[in-house]
Amino acid sequence: MADTTADADTKKLDRKAARLAKQIGAFGRQHGGAEGQLAHIGQAGTRIVLVGADGAWGDLVAPNWQVAQLAAEKAALTLHEEFDGEFAARVKTGPYEWSRMAGIQLGGAGQPGA
Repeated sequence: MADTTADADTKKLDRKAARLAKQIGAFGRQHGGAEGQLAHIGQAGTRIVLVGADGAWGDLVAPNWQVAQLAAEKAALTLHEEFDGEFAARVKTGPYEWSRMAGIQLGGAGQPGA
């Protein structure tokens, strides 16, 4: 019985990786290619950060590191070890992102008394 449960779990995670790979591929096609970085986010899983060749960015969340890695492999996504300065410099932000970042700061837009 345990083998059947393990097989079902493995198949479920493989399907999840395939769905994520499909989304990664769609992002890459829409933005002239993409590169990524994996970041562990605790019990929530692993974030797959995507940066398009045009500077657009997005992210997906996998249930764990192994599924994120498998999805990246299936999508042939080039992964960076870190979200370092050179990689981060490719990201283009617009007014929406700047207003969201300002709202996070104490006294920034969206904060009481701002």
